[in-house]
Amino acid sequence: MTNATPPSSHNIQMRLILYCAILVIVWGSAFTFIGHAVQYVSPAYLVASRTIVGSIFLTIFMYWRGHRFPKLTDPLWLWFALLGLIGMAAPFLFTAKGQVHVDSGLTSILIGFMPLVTIVLAHFFIKGEQLSLRKLLGFIVGFIGIVILFMPDTLSFELIKDWHAQSLILIAAVLYAFTTVIIKRAPAVQASVGAAMLVICSAIWSILWLICTDMPTSLPPQPAIWSLIALGIGSTGFAQITYIRVIQMSGPTLIAKINYVVPIFALICGITFLNEPFNPRAVLALCIVFLGLLIARSSKAKN
Repeated sequence: MTNATPPSSHNIQMRLILYCAILVIVWGSAFTFIGHAVQYVSPAYLVASRTIVGSIFLTIFMYWRGHRFPKLTDPLWLWFALLGLIGMAAPFLFTAKGQVHVDSGLTSILIGFMPLVTIVLAHFFIKGEQLSLRKLLGFIVGFIGIVILFMPDTLSFELIKDWHAQSLILIAAVLYAFTTVIIKRAPAVQASVGAAMLVICSAIWSILWLICTDMPTSLPPQPAIWSLIALGIGSTGFAQITYIRVIQMSGPTLIAKINYVVPIFALICGITFLNEPFNPRAVLALCIVFLGLLIARSSKAKN
């Protein structure tokens, strides 16, 4: 019997690049589906629907991979019950409720705080993720790129009139950052199992919220249903497997970097599929974002 050959560092890096590309695509395209679905359903209905679909997809995928859930008495469920609340159910709901009053551009700027919070938390709680001046400068430059991309042409006090809604989105960004660090610190588990547990727990929280606040009386139209299915399978289900795998293989800082590229891809999707106008500032913003990512790279990195 021969021993399995461990993957080389080159193969690991290529897999990470592939996983990062997948996350950019599924997270970036989510804004298109959310923008379509919220025309027909409430934020609570949207969150519950996408997590239910995602949990069904992930459970099937997990069993297909030959894995099983741990016993209900396993403490691992407590970890993922917490992650399901602060990592999916709460930020999904806060973002959806915030976007009722805040446009997608300002939402992207507020969510852009997530990488900055992540690298600070990782510095204190994750071994090997120390915060350097170069890394901090790189992430600040990347955030400036996001601001340039989505800032309206005319500045006014109208930007802060809906500060309650904006605060919800900002809280969601902070919760995402905490979740990224907690997953890295959580007990080791197969990515497909962890993703299924995370989304199932999130679905339970979301259903409870839906029952208490906004229980629907009828099904939405078919176009909205397809958007919810796409969100559940792609941006919620498949994305969670990849998300957990990237954190396990690398760490929170890489997830933080990915979140600066996601709005760029979302903008491309809007131009391509929703016929949104092209903004020349996008080219400048893209260059600044990638400059920030280059600055944030460790000086010891060879690739």
